[in-house]
Amino acid sequence: MKIAYNQESLEEFATDAIQASPQHPLLLDKFLEDAIEIDVDAVADGNECIIAGIMEHIEEAGINSGDSACVIPPYTLGDEIIKTIKESTRSLARELQVVGLMNIQYAVKNDVLYVLEVNPRASRTVPFVSKATGVAWAKIASMVMVGKKLSELGVSGECEIEHIAVKESVFPFNRFPGIDPVLGPEMKSTGEVMGIDRDFGRAYAKSQIAAGQILPVKGNVFISVRNQDKRSLIYIAKKLVDLGFSLLATSGTAKVLANNGLAVKSVLKITEGRPNIADMIKNGTIALIINTPSGREAYTDQLSLRSLAVMYTVPYITTISGASAAVNGIEFLQKGEIEVNALQDYHTQYRA
Repeated sequence: MKIAYNQESLEEFATDAIQASPQHPLLLDKFLEDAIEIDVDAVADGNECIIAGIMEHIEEAGINSGDSACVIPPYTLGDEIIKTIKESTRSLARELQVVGLMNIQYAVKNDVLYVLEVNPRASRTVPFVSKATGVAWAKIASMVMVGKKLSELGVSGECEIEHIAVKESVFPFNRFPGIDPVLGPEMKSTGEVMGIDRDFGRAYAKSQIAAGQILPVKGNVFISVRNQDKRSLIYIAKKLVDLGFSLLATSGTAKVLANNGLAVKSVLKITEGRPNIADMIKNGTIALIINTPSGREAYTDQLSLRSLAVMYTVPYITTISGASAAVNGIEFLQKGEIEVNALQDYHTQYRA
């Protein structure tokens, strides 16, 4: 799979695909750029449908759902769009006559809800939803599939939780020198972890620690983002400065940040001479990297940058939404130590 941003890259990929597998058709999908992806798990008995969990992806739509971090309950969606998601889920379950578990993937863009796919089966998100809510949804679905009704099992009403649960993916990049850790439509993760707490920042920070990516609390942050991300970056960069970080950036990104009143030092790209950003990574002077992929002409330089980050265990972020979540986590880490609570302590509100 590949995302084609222009005619040239589409033709290049189509040529490679036809050569690799001439007997199979080429499938083209329209890409919803800058959309929010949502996963919904639900259990239905043919008549009634109970929503087990609504998961908002942190990374934007287009990242493989198995690689994207996600949050229960949604942390940026408004009440109206959540209401629409619930109504749509119940309608789909009713029309498809689902008996058992169902997973639906939605996307939201400009307050319009899109249905990406509906799967009348269990999804890999069910264990996460069960741990987040304290309800054995697979067990309930099994009982429904052998003839029980949800009402007979004492399952009714919405499954509301008062805490935040974050699922983060675990990647094997450190085992493959030179690999590009940028996320895309092809799944790269080999596992997942969960962070849980009373607010999003704490839960997200815990999920990152569990996944092996330790967010820094001080130091230099290197930033290099594509043009369409520069406006969204400004708030994140200002927040990092408020938290005490120093900003380093490539010339284009540095100019935007400086024009918005931020103190930033311009750093050479790997292909622009030395000393450059690669030298700083090797010398241990970079605490965090925010780098969103840009055009083909910059691919080689950015690939080397991200590969070096993996090699020298520097935390790296390749999406603006991921950078925003990381800033929330860093803010919590600066405030104090992590508190650990038993999972059962979070599950006193709901019993199915």
